[in-house]
Amino acid sequence: MAVVKVSCPVNPSEDPDKVRAAIESIFPDAELELDEKGFSGTASLDRFSKAIRSQRILDAVRGVLLANVRGSSTRMSLNKQVATVGKVSFADRRPVLGAIDVVIEDDDISALIDRVAPMTVDGEEVRA
Repeated sequence: MAVVKVSCPVNPSEDPDKVRAAIESIFPDAELELDEKGFSGTASLDRFSKAIRSQRILDAVRGVLLANVRGSSTRMSLNKQVATVGKVSFADRRPVLGAIDVVIEDDDISALIDRVAPMTVDGEEVRA
């Protein structure tokens, strides 16, 4: 079973409610806790998977997830400003306001990536 860990800093200039809303626009079922550094918690990939399909960015997401596989996990950093409107976009290497960091762990990480962000041919999902 996949474990999805989500974390995101809250800067002094930011409203914690707006940062929470940005995270929940991509991960609406996230169970988040706020501490002095920001939010952290767990979520599922259901809404994320639907969002990347509707945005037609499966290949980009798949590439990022595969490039970041380490053992039984992978990671990605999402732009939290873009997330406020429910869109998935990858963060720059060092975003000024920080990013929504996502770590996904699964015993069969390759199969999970195939389910969440399957291969495409001419923009259509390839089903095995």
